[in-house]
Amino acid sequence: MGLTTLLLQVDSTAGSAIIQSTGGDSFVSYLEFMMKGGVMIIPIFILLFLCFYIIIERLLTITKMAKHDPKLIDELVRELKAGKLEEAIRICERSPNSQSNILKSAVSVIGAPIHEIELVMERAMNIEIARMEKGLGYLGLIASIAPILGFIGTILGVINIFYSISITEDISIGSISGGLYEKMISSGAGLVVAVVAYSGYHLFNIKIDNFSLKAQQQALSFIHTILKPGQ
Repeated sequence: MGLTTLLLQVDSTAGSAIIQSTGGDSFVSYLEFMMKGGVMIIPIFILLFLCFYIIIERLLTITKMAKHDPKLIDELVRELKAGKLEEAIRICERSPNSQSNILKSAVSVIGAPIHEIELVMERAMNIEIARMEKGLGYLGLIASIAPILGFIGTILGVINIFYSISITEDISIGSISGGLYEKMISSGAGLVVAVVAYSGYHLFNIKIDNFSLKAQQQALSFIHTILKPGQ
């Protein structure tokens, strides 16, 4: 009975040591596994890091620019009715976002014909949308290039496999499948990067479209407000 207990303790200790060792080396093993994808895995990793950088930078920028203050128009109209044009401009400058910039452009030309105010607001809106879209083209480019690089890596690996077979004349299933699965890693990695970039690109475009709709509604509301009798 004592011998059995001792053997179980030894086996448990060895198992724990193996688990700890495996846990510590899991990241290294995963990285080594990915590097088996061949030389094309390196530019794919570079595209992945670039993709994450663009997504984080655009997320912070667009979130800041697209902030909406529903009370801003009422504050502007109140100051304009009091004849305080400079105070109205200062209210717009209080919040450095796209909504304030568009309304500031309109307040700056108050007194001009309505169609000119509308034109100025439209141009300001186009500029703000262009600023939001800056850099999104790179995400589209990454989404197009990454799968191609992965496919090239796989093709190069397959060429290398058949070249080795022609030299060694070893056509065993093990030699073919062992090399083929490694080269398929680059294709899988390229597709993952493409999915991340493609998703980020379209999600940001949805966010910008929502901002554009709100900005147009706000511009229309501002025009209607200043056209009211007595305004």
